[in-house]
Amino acid sequence: MSFLDTISNWIIAASDAVCNYPEFLLLIGGGLFLFFYSGAVSLRRLPVALRALSHKQAAQEGKPTGQISSLQALLSAIAATVGMGNIAGVAIALTIGGPGVIFWMWVSALVGMTTKFFEGALAVMYKGEDKDGEPQGGPMYMIEKGLGPKWRPMAVAFASFGLVGTLCLMQVNQLVEAVTTVFTTPAGIENTVTLRMGMGIVIAVIVGAVILGGIRRIALWATRIVPVMVALYFVLVASVTIMYFDRLPAVIASIFREAFNWEAGFGALAGIAVIGARRAAFVNEAGIGTASMMHGASRNTDPLREGYVAMLGPMIDSGIVCTLTAIPILLAGNYVGVEDVKGLWVAMGSYETLLPGVGHYLLMAIVFFFAFSTMFSYSYYGQKCTNYLFGPDKVRYYNIYYIVMLVVGAMIPLATMVALMDLAFFLMAVCTMTTLLLLAPRVKRLL
Repeated sequence: MSFLDTISNWIIAASDAVCNYPEFLLLIGGGLFLFFYSGAVSLRRLPVALRALSHKQAAQEGKPTGQISSLQALLSAIAATVGMGNIAGVAIALTIGGPGVIFWMWVSALVGMTTKFFEGALAVMYKGEDKDGEPQGGPMYMIEKGLGPKWRPMAVAFASFGLVGTLCLMQVNQLVEAVTTVFTTPAGIENTVTLRMGMGIVIAVIVGAVILGGIRRIALWATRIVPVMVALYFVLVASVTIMYFDRLPAVIASIFREAFNWEAGFGALAGIAVIGARRAAFVNEAGIGTASMMHGASRNTDPLREGYVAMLGPMIDSGIVCTLTAIPILLAGNYVGVEDVKGLWVAMGSYETLLPGVGHYLLMAIVFFFAFSTMFSYSYYGQKCTNYLFGPDKVRYYNIYYIVMLVVGAMIPLATMVALMDLAFFLMAVCTMTTLLLLAPRVKRLL
């Protein structure tokens, strides 16, 4: 076994140890506490959240401090979360845990809406400033401003973990896999490391052209891409569902039946719940802390209104988009018996089964939208972490690091990639959830 294989095995083992039940208890347990503590805010205030999207900043509400609107913050956060995890991640979860994981994704979405509410509210309540005097938001500032200077080591830890967790390694890896599956392999071109590196370079150049323009250009692209890609994905899934409508009742029944399959024992049931919640956490990022960095850039001065807007994110990505991914895979049934972690391969195969000859090309178009939208927005999160740790003058170096790592991500094995991202997300979540739980009483007083 080579040194790289040994490192890979260590990463996977560490991820498996902390990203199962500990992560489940942290994100779902903590989210459930916030859900009941807030009086089910994600259910009671949903109509208010929808109305908040069209709210205009009034003069008497105070001077706006930020770079983008609440709607742009939401769409930029969704651009980050609605990505390859919604396709490859859901396929991986179905392969490992079966249809029942989808139900637990729904539960995680409902709980995640409450968590995101607190994230959005606290991001506005505790904004900070960088060395240039530019308003900044995110867990780092929530920790330092809300909990006090003595908690700064946890803020530094979050930002440090964020430099790894926001690299978009899985997105670029799965995009390259999609291109090789659909185009190069059928053409007889061998899937070599050199080929994948070349694709990674092309992707890095495209992403670099957008992210070097800063948050305003990222937000501009997000407001253009997100509505289009979600609408196109809905049309594609709706078309497939109509064509195979006779199979739909059995698919829906399997989701609920397998979610509470006591015949396999409590351990199997708990395992299915953990798998669903773990994938959903990777998708909607509630409690991870990334979205609060985007909402912290909002010009909104009302913490509650920003919280209402923020809580719509999990409803869209984990609630709607993940379901759109799961239905065609369950209709095709080709996720059964897959031994290796091949998320996008399973999803591509499902569409090719349901729409022979054209299915994988149609999904490929959606994959491009999803992957690039995430890579654009994730760069901003890393810039925020770099700004906090080293100052705004060092952000340009992070952009170079981010672009180079996209090329590296195109060549790393998927299993190691998933484990590394899960591990970084878990460590970020420890910092974020601790902060949310400690500061929750201040948000509740506003409610």
